[in-house]
Amino acid sequence: MRQFTEFTCIDWSGAKTERPIGIAAATIGMEGPPALIDKDPRWSREDIRDWLIALAHKKSDMLVGFDLSMALPYLDRDCYFPEWSESPANARQLWQLVESLSVNDPHLNILSFLDHPQARRHFRHSRDDLGDLFSGGSGRLRVVEEHQRITGQTNSTSCFNLVGAAQVGKSSLTGMRMLHQLNDSIPIWPFDPIPESGPMIVEIYTTIAALAAGMPKGKSKIRDRVGLEHALRKLNTPLPGELSRYDDHSADAIITAAWMKTASIAPRLWQPPRLTDEIAEKEGWTFGVF
Repeated sequence: MRQFTEFTCIDWSGAKTERPIGIAAATIGMEGPPALIDKDPRWSREDIRDWLIALAHKKSDMLVGFDLSMALPYLDRDCYFPEWSESPANARQLWQLVESLSVNDPHLNILSFLDHPQARRHFRHSRDDLGDLFSGGSGRLRVVEEHQRITGQTNSTSCFNLVGAAQVGKSSLTGMRMLHQLNDSIPIWPFDPIPESGPMIVEIYTTIAALAAGMPKGKSKIRDRVGLEHALRKLNTPLPGELSRYDDHSADAIITAAWMKTASIAPRLWQPPRLTDEIAEKEGWTFGVF
């Protein structure tokens, strides 16, 4: 089993602003407590991208988890975007498409992609603005998201839904731009093989870590010191010193980084039974879902 020595969680954000308040990064090593990685005044998406590229140059043995979906549903329709002749054939081509249509948007935004006459047909943009190809109900789901719902591990939402506090579409699409701009400098599981050394990126879902830390379903957000300490004790993790901020984004990052340290040595999480080569190429998988 591959051994990592550092574990970092990035709580991502798809907000339009240059430095979204929703971005938080936390890391933990083999010894000692987890810690926030602070950035003044706040992290931008470009900052995270550049930090990752520097990490690749250092060849750090770090597992980096991103709280976003790294692809859109494909296998339910055998296509990302039915009725669009330019619909990509795999996840990396999807990242390239999102990048090419949004290349002039600042801060890794994806407004131009969502305004494209073909792309916008597939998304729910607001309560009253549904693309004509947006499926009914909550929207299309990837295989891993359907599997999470069936097993009761989480209650995933569709990336094609861009409405509401629980929507993950905008963060996932901005994340795809970031992944494309890494230019293969860091392997990304399960799209790439696990490297023998150096950093690797995985998709994570902070709710999975919160449940492992004893938080009840539907109430997994922590915004104070007391809740954070309770969660870290459940994960048998040393407590950090006073933090620069106590909000759900920081707590999610800290708790998930601590969970990743233990989860990374569980072979079954790297070999989920439902994960096929085709799913790995086209839709990816959420680390921690089995």
